[in-house]
Amino acid sequence: MPKQLQELYHGVAWVRSHLSHYLESGQVQRDHPSPPVSLLASLSQRLGLSSFEAEIVLLGAAMELDPHCATLCAEIAGNPEHTYPTLALALALFPDAVWDVLSPQRPLLQWRLFRFDATAGLTQARLTLDPRILCYLLDVPAFDRTLSVWMHPLSLETIALPPSRQAIADQVIPVWRSGHYPLVQLCSTDQQSKAAIAATIAQALGLQIYQLPISNLSSDREALATLKQQWLREAILSQAILFIDADAQTRPDQGEAIANFVAGLSVPIILSNHSRQTLNGQTPLTFELRPLPYPEKRQLWHTYLGDRAADLNGHLDPLITQFSLNSHTIQAACAAVQDSPVPELRDRLWNYCRTQARPRLDHLAQRINCTATWDDLILPDRELKILRDIASHVQQRAKVYEKWGFASKSGRGLGITALFAGASGTGKTMAAEVLAQEFQLDLYRIDLSAVSSKYIGETEKNLRQIFDAAEAGSAVLLFDEADALFGKRTQVKDSHDRHANLEVSYLLQRMEAYQGLAILTTNLRDSLDQAFVRRLRFMLTFPFPKAEHRYAIWQRIFPPQTPTQALDYDELAQLEVAGGNIRAIALNAAFVAAEAHEPIHMKHLLKAVRVEYLKIGQPLTGIDLDAWLEPQRVEN
Repeated sequence: MPKQLQELYHGVAWVRSHLSHYLESGQVQRDHPSPPVSLLASLSQRLGLSSFEAEIVLLGAAMELDPHCATLCAEIAGNPEHTYPTLALALALFPDAVWDVLSPQRPLLQWRLFRFDATAGLTQARLTLDPRILCYLLDVPAFDRTLSVWMHPLSLETIALPPSRQAIADQVIPVWRSGHYPLVQLCSTDQQSKAAIAATIAQALGLQIYQLPISNLSSDREALATLKQQWLREAILSQAILFIDADAQTRPDQGEAIANFVAGLSVPIILSNHSRQTLNGQTPLTFELRPLPYPEKRQLWHTYLGDRAADLNGHLDPLITQFSLNSHTIQAACAAVQDSPVPELRDRLWNYCRTQARPRLDHLAQRINCTATWDDLILPDRELKILRDIASHVQQRAKVYEKWGFASKSGRGLGITALFAGASGTGKTMAAEVLAQEFQLDLYRIDLSAVSSKYIGETEKNLRQIFDAAEAGSAVLLFDEADALFGKRTQVKDSHDRHANLEVSYLLQRMEAYQGLAILTTNLRDSLDQAFVRRLRFMLTFPFPKAEHRYAIWQRIFPPQTPTQALDYDELAQLEVAGGNIRAIALNAAFVAAEAHEPIHMKHLLKAVRVEYLKIGQPLTGIDLDAWLEPQRVEN
């Protein structure tokens, strides 16, 4: 039997001796000091027990470990069913008994060392030692089962942290090792990296770590106080870290619950937040996790790819620059492609990386399936050149930002932001699709109705979620009809104007910091705030298509497998409509022809044209429509 258990059983025997002596004489046994019990001494030191309180705990342990003690209690009480101790018995049994143990501020009640029968008075209630305390005395690994419904162990399986992340852990470890436990706040949307830092700290200090989701923190002050006291006891007994996962905060009262919970707790706590949180005057050690710098990402990719890095044949640098992934995701991506053939390695790795942000973005914005190519864009040469320049900036980011050192000068302004202005249907969204397709990136259209909110701070919160989620995959963000969201800042007349201007200022900051491509589309270019205009790298106006451009659009609008017959593209080009309207006409005509079981003729297009003009509210004049119905036409 281990020495510590031998000591405990000697203590149990000492309690039994006191019970026997009291039964025989009715007096306290004063000449028999308690034997040393190291685990009880440790418990007393951690929880601040007096010698009398330690004896009561030992009495509770004796009742669990020695059946004869229960018999002695019944004989002392003169009742065969009274096989349990009470505080009244403890006060009469031990020589150093004091009445202050009844105070709610004393450890016996404060730490809930015993379960009391609520039907009896405090001194006459049945004393039952809490199982967690008994396990501590028996040196048995345990966790308070009343806490298990609120929190769970956080996995300590870790991989080597990148230097910038390890530096955070290295700042916390010596402070906590000294016995001081300031609250640590980790701010980022990268949950994996925050958990990895917490696990690294726990391993370095030899501590366990438990995770408490924000949804389990009650706003009820009494319930919160109970949970707080229970955790404080468990943290002291098990030497554990609490990792509060507040990333999913959705209500203001949850922030208040966190502040109330951590207030005054001098035990190791790590708070995981998306952004810095004020905690009622407390000053936590706060660390904001920035995206991994390029050298660290490059080292991680080379480490996990190993010999396969050479198989990428120069395609690794664009991938490193494009995607802002953490070390866990990089490791997973490399493992996923280890068996890929060399010709497929680059594409498989790229596609794996681009999908990592989808789960976080798909419920925030609409992902567009991009199929348009450069051949589908019918624009004047000047506008096409600007689009090619945008593509060049995206493709050459690795060289300019990293190899040529522009990223080291400043982290701001590295994003590529473009404004697409023009009337509806002139090709703004198609151009965004072409760029996304060119870069093999996801394109997300931002739903302004879902982003904008009348409640103060909600618009910024929604936009922050979108930008944060898009960072990992460097998705192309398309703010459609951006004038509704990026309008001119107003003169401040009331609180609503002030908060509207704050929203615009926040957007300016995020656009400058976003390292992906953000495309803003608008029908009203002049309505944009000039502060936005100064920060736009590209501005492109999509003109209303001229006749020669409309001719080219009509030639390409029908898929190769679509049956057509005797279409007069010169006549069709006379229709003064934009590309979006041309597509609608072609699609409607296809349905008319399909219903008639015929190839698409000019007569089918005529029906579709009349419907489209009626929809847009324009008169169909200046065109010889009767010529469209001539039976004999020469197909162009």
